[in-house]
Amino acid sequence: MGNTIETTAEAIEADALPRLYEMHCDPDQPNVRDQELPKHMTLKPADQKSAAQWAYERTVLYLKNFEEQLDNEHEVAMGFVGGDAGVLRIEGMGYFDPDVVTFYGRDASGGRMQLVQHVSQLNVVFRALTKEVQDQAPNRIGFRLLEDLEKSATATS
Repeated sequence: MGNTIETTAEAIEADALPRLYEMHCDPDQPNVRDQELPKHMTLKPADQKSAAQWAYERTVLYLKNFEEQLDNEHEVAMGFVGGDAGVLRIEGMGYFDPDVVTFYGRDASGGRMQLVQHVSQLNVVFRALTKEVQDQAPNRIGFRLLEDLEKSATATS
């Protein structure tokens, strides 16, 4: 087991970059960590972003990843924790530094669920629901939100 020596610049750069880890019971389950981080997320270190901006950007990534796994008959929905969201059978869990934890699973009826939670108690549950208009393509808000973030990053750089 070899040790690696980092320069001060490499250590500072590594500390500024977002860190992400996920593990699922199904090794073929798509992970956000397997995707290249969008440019807008690496232009400015996390500690230079507001907590709201940073939580929003990461939630968009999770939302897009969730939608990528849906078929054309389902769209994403959000349940409210503490309300009528039901239970989540945990099938995977991950974190995204500096302050978000995510849980993957299914509800009692077998519907896929994912909880993304900011450590200060922000709770979001994405749920796959049968789309309302059967003869139209499903709405994919996560893709549109990520596209918007990328456009914003390009306009400001």
